[in-house]
Amino acid sequence: MKIQFLGATREVTGSKHLITTDSGHTILLDCGMYQGKGMETDAANRDLGFDPAKLDCVVLSHAHIDHSGLIPYIVKMGFKGDIYCTPATRDLCALMLADTAFIQEQDVRTYNKKIDKQYPHKEKGKKYKIEPLYNQNDVNRAMKLFVTYSYDRRFRLFDDVLLTFTNSGHMLGGAICSLEVYEEETTSNPQTFKPSNNDKRWKRLTYTGDIGRKHCHILPEPQLFPQCDYLICESTYGDRLHDEQLVTEEELLGVVDDTCVYRKGQLLIPSFSVGRTQEIVYVLNQLYNDGRLPQIPVYVDSPMSTNATQIFRMYPDELSDEVRDTLRFDSDPFGFNTLRYITDISESKALNHKDEPCIIISASGMLEAGRIKHHVANHISDPRCTILIVGYCEPTTLGARIQQPGLQWISIFGQDHKIKAQITKIEGFSGHGDYQEMIDYLTRSLAVDQVKQVFVVHGQEEAAQAYKGHLEEAGFKQITVPHKGETVIL
Repeated sequence: MKIQFLGATREVTGSKHLITTDSGHTILLDCGMYQGKGMETDAANRDLGFDPAKLDCVVLSHAHIDHSGLIPYIVKMGFKGDIYCTPATRDLCALMLADTAFIQEQDVRTYNKKIDKQYPHKEKGKKYKIEPLYNQNDVNRAMKLFVTYSYDRRFRLFDDVLLTFTNSGHMLGGAICSLEVYEEETTSNPQTFKPSNNDKRWKRLTYTGDIGRKHCHILPEPQLFPQCDYLICESTYGDRLHDEQLVTEEELLGVVDDTCVYRKGQLLIPSFSVGRTQEIVYVLNQLYNDGRLPQIPVYVDSPMSTNATQIFRMYPDELSDEVRDTLRFDSDPFGFNTLRYITDISESKALNHKDEPCIIISASGMLEAGRIKHHVANHISDPRCTILIVGYCEPTTLGARIQQPGLQWISIFGQDHKIKAQITKIEGFSGHGDYQEMIDYLTRSLAVDQVKQVFVVHGQEEAAQAYKGHLEEAGFKQITVPHKGETVIL
């Protein structure tokens, strides 16, 4: 069996890891899109590193676009196999991939208009124009290939490959993916052999996808997963620790009070539509129920967030004990009297002309696209306002650049804006565990001395290398931080 690392290597985007078994089966772990660099990522997304028509199947850890976003593209390029995931992941992908197709079409239209201006002669500029990676028809075709299995159910991908999903606690439907692969030639059917710790003909490979928090408001903590021989592990926060949950709640309330009560301004929260937005809304709902939230309007300005919240409501059994306890007295933990979900574009534009104190939660979380980018452009020069960053931002994104200490001007939509608004960050809402949470989780799940090799992915190089050190301190051996394209034979 061999692994080829094709994305999210020494960076936090574009997750793709290709498994080839001794019997010739090809399994792609995640099929993520590169994000965070605008049109600069187009070439990277088109260069897959494998032939989709020869791929047998995809195993999808969760629905975030940096893990799922190229699925319609490989379908467009000839992939016809199955896509395995949990039911909630499938439902979220139907929503998120359609939205991604729409955003691509918008981005490509804008890019091509610039080319038209730069090269007024059509034939000269034609070769510089691009097409979207995929469209809604490709998304529809891709969704027909999804096959879903619930958590903790061991099933066969092929006679010689088994798979088990374990709840990763990272987002709704998120899963640790545990593969068991038969790796010895025999004339017998591998299905007659039952995998066991003592059967050396089976190799156990676990892919963590993204690992959630031990303490999260709306999702359960990551569940223990089966023992493995080889581990592919994320490292987004491999070099830092998060604040405690209670501190995060108090920090949020403090920012709300400072911005909306004392400065009479607007609080803008760039937030991923799926997972992060629901958690922030849930915390605000709890503060509202406790009578601590100021009586100000709260807007979730995102059709995607609105639809995603409906999917969260469909899976109460996969939410945290805290949410289920809340449901005993509050029929909707993602809604309260001063909260309004906005989908209509005219209503979204109207928010830019409101002068009253309010909270606006909108996508995208890294400020690279979506309605929040317009809100920030309209409010960043207002000293009464606050822009609150609540999660990780790729270094090249607007969300990261806006946080640079001492920065006085920022370009948004090609126009320079004086930065007068407060720029604040709360990391406690992150859906990724910090290095201590991840180490604790791995050592509770695994007998460390039985893990033969660990591959650290999905982290900027500094974070990945730091996490490698923490893994070594925890007793793990043979730890590698692979480069893009690197192939390892197990």
